[in-house]
Amino acid sequence: MQLLMSPASPFARKCRVLLREANLLDTVTEVTVSTSPMAKDATVGAANPLGKIPALLRDHGPAIYDSRVITRFLDEHAGTDFYPASRLYEVLTLEATADGMMEAALAITYEARMRPAAQQSTDWMDAQWHKVMQAVSAIDARWMSHLTGPRDMAQIAVACALSYLDLRHDARGWRQGHDALAAWFAAYDQRPTMRQTAVSA
Repeated sequence: MQLLMSPASPFARKCRVLLREANLLDTVTEVTVSTSPMAKDATVGAANPLGKIPALLRDHGPAIYDSRVITRFLDEHAGTDFYPASRLYEVLTLEATADGMMEAALAITYEARMRPAAQQSTDWMDAQWHKVMQAVSAIDARWMSHLTGPRDMAQIAVACALSYLDLRHDARGWRQGHDALAAWFAAYDQRPTMRQTAVSA
């Protein structure tokens, strides 16, 4: 199988971390592509009509896309338990929260990179950052017991989201007032699978 991805994409990174955690690198090849909302890669477009990464080209069956779909598939394929039935909806909810953070942070990145300075809306970017910080505050206040519990996909998703904030929006300072989450991330970010998939600005 082939995972169409970009190293800087936090959504692709979720899949890349899981590939390593589940020991699937012998089964899935990572294929780096260059795509954006304004310039879609033809291979990605053939796999995903939305033109987004990641997308997983399977040996049998059509390509699948959306990081949450891919990670569920990979977890089942590997026979691992990153979506445990006993707390499935907690995992899915926290993963969705992390994905929402990524979406808002990416929106800020695209606004700054793809629109002329005169057309950029600081109010809109600030509104996206407010979403990010609402999620950070909620995780710090309500989800730390989950993050420090048995391994699951939600932990990977939150770590990838926070790492993306550091990569693209470090100056905004998400750690301020969120000591528990910052301490958890500092430790989790040292996992070999996180180090192996890290990118620099």
